[in-house]
Amino acid sequence: KLFHSQLILAAVILLYYLVPSASKAVWEKFTPQKKFDRQMYHYGNFSQDFLWGVSSSAYQIEGGWNAEGKGPSVWDTFTQKPGSEIPEDVNGNVACDSYNRLDEDLYMLQALKVKSYRFSLSWSRVFPNGRRESMNQKGVDYYNRLINGLLARKITPMVTIYHWDLPQALQDIGGWQNVEMVDIFNDYCDFCFATFGDRVKFWMTMNDPQGLAWQGYGTGQIPPNIKEPGTAPYQVAHNLIKAHATAYHTYDDKYRASQRGMVSIALKADWVEPKDINVPRDLVAADRAMQFHVGWFAHPIFKNGDYPEALKAQVLVKSELQGLSQSRLPSFTEEEKNLIKGTADMFCVNHYTTRLVTHITGLLSPHSYQNDWDFTEEQDSGSPATAIKNQRAVSWGLRRLLNWIMEEYGDPEIYITDNGGATTAKTSWDDIDRVFFYKTYINEALKAYELDGVLLKGYTATSLMDSFEWLNGYTVGYGFYHVDFTDPNRPRTPKLSAHFYFQLMKDNGFPITEDEKMLYGEFPQDFLWSSATLGIICIIMLDVQNVTLFILYSNNSG
Repeated sequence: KLFHSQLILAAVILLYYLVPSASKAVWEKFTPQKKFDRQMYHYGNFSQDFLWGVSSSAYQIEGGWNAEGKGPSVWDTFTQKPGSEIPEDVNGNVACDSYNRLDEDLYMLQALKVKSYRFSLSWSRVFPNGRRESMNQKGVDYYNRLINGLLARKITPMVTIYHWDLPQALQDIGGWQNVEMVDIFNDYCDFCFATFGDRVKFWMTMNDPQGLAWQGYGTGQIPPNIKEPGTAPYQVAHNLIKAHATAYHTYDDKYRASQRGMVSIALKADWVEPKDINVPRDLVAADRAMQFHVGWFAHPIFKNGDYPEALKAQVLVKSELQGLSQSRLPSFTEEEKNLIKGTADMFCVNHYTTRLVTHITGLLSPHSYQNDWDFTEEQDSGSPATAIKNQRAVSWGLRRLLNWIMEEYGDPEIYITDNGGATTAKTSWDDIDRVFFYKTYINEALKAYELDGVLLKGYTATSLMDSFEWLNGYTVGYGFYHVDFTDPNRPRTPKLSAHFYFQLMKDNGFPITEDEKMLYGEFPQDFLWSSATLGIICIIMLDVQNVTLFILYSNNSG
């Protein structure tokens, strides 16, 4: 078994060198860049139809956790138990109170003049027990008001059908470990398409399934807090992928012809760099990292209906070495592969940071998705920190990621559906660090669009306002608007970043300013050109208006 396992790994490494990979193409293109070239500012504009927007999600902003017939979600259950490890044991019971302050949210969006608003539907507000027979009309009415309010302001609704807040009643039957969830989710999506699809043309079936599978069912950090790191993440991912694909075909078969919308899935995709580009094993490890993090879901959906070869080989080897009779990674049938392949109309990517990867030999025990990686990750210590521990602002990674998606998945249309930098909750106005984050990240996106030919169609900033930030509670904020969570009225106040983003959207990018344009001209005919031979030269220029004195010293004669 050991010999067989070594042969498989050797074949994967050899395949990496014989077959050009997207990772290699990106590293070969950008690694030779000097730091000066990497940080060079680029002036230019996006297309006129570029979709600028902001985002939110239901549990993070709505509150009204049990209002007007809403059922409990797994996040309601988790956050209301003492000892949740969320700072100060806070929860989203009220959050930004958007369920009761919808008009205020719409006003903020109108004031920003965004073209789109990404929000999610609360599954348990629409179906309190997760199933159609429990349909809650009050919840449906709320989302109808939101969608109609957006359209009245000429703002495109970008709707995420499921953003982590699974109805507790469905978790009680096993949640995403139960294959029945594929049909249950499809029925929920079918209802959403039928009810809102006459006005919603941009759909994402689910948000960050990789984070849900690993943190929800592997480490147990987030609801439903299952700790089965060796098997549950793979089992859950398998069901999530099939659920997405089934819902996509439901839209295709029943609604696309009349509604003419687009359907995709929002995947988290941070970029990774080999810690040492000259170490072959680090190159292979970094390429493997992209497949474990992104390819796990993107490869089946955007390529061939199956998991990446690097992922399959790695888990198979680990499983064999652990004495198992088969891989812990489930297999798709040929019918399932055909169902899954091509089930996205655009690539929706959530991106926050870049990490450095080094090859290691992972542990065999305990069985774990993370131990299967055989790589370790660390932050780029030379990049600015944010208020989130593991999210440094490594803007140059976004350009590389966008190039990788273009190379890896056949040049799809790409929408950045989440990107933002967090500041501490105390930052109510002067969030200059976030201005710098957006300026540098969006400029890298512009480079990918204008210089590299990436089909980037839109950018969604995270987020409209400060909100309940999952395990960070209310200690950090991503918002363009500060929310005072100590005030029952939840007043919203625009930050400096809101003004910056407003102007950026208005300019549709970074048009070159007059100060930055090249200056061409001539000195007057009687201008005195000369040279000097003194050991010390003193040149004095006096600007009468600004009373500025420049003195240049030189120790070189001639």
